[in-house]
Amino acid sequence: VQLQVSGGGLVQAGGSLRLSCTASVVSFGMYVMTWFRQAPGKEREFVAALKRSDSRPFYADSVKGRFTISRDNAKNMVYLQMNDLKPEDTAVYYCAADRQVINSAISRPGSYDYWGQGTLVTVSS
Repeated sequence: VQLQVSGGGLVQAGGSLRLSCTASVVSFGMYVMTWFRQAPGKEREFVAALKRSDSRPFYADSVKGRFTISRDNAKNMVYLQMNDLKPEDTAVYYCAADRQVINSAISRPGSYDYWGQGTLVTVSS
């Protein structure tokens, strides 16, 4: 499984960005797709996850109401729409995937075997 992330960049506070993650995998729809981020000097933290297109998404409290995760199984892609960005959203954002992730473990980086290369999002104040 290979994951290719794109869409990062520099944006002013209050602005928006959309991240994309393309998965080179068969049966993409069977994978739990998740976004994590890691700010300088901090641990990697969960952002959002989506098990299936018709399932409810999971969000970290810090991004609820501002970020939206979605997926297009026909294109093997997952997206993270980020609105009302804040300087504290500055981080490298990673896409992660795995076949079997129980809900209670969905926010743990160790639950995922496959990772994209990360893309830097910088939010200026």
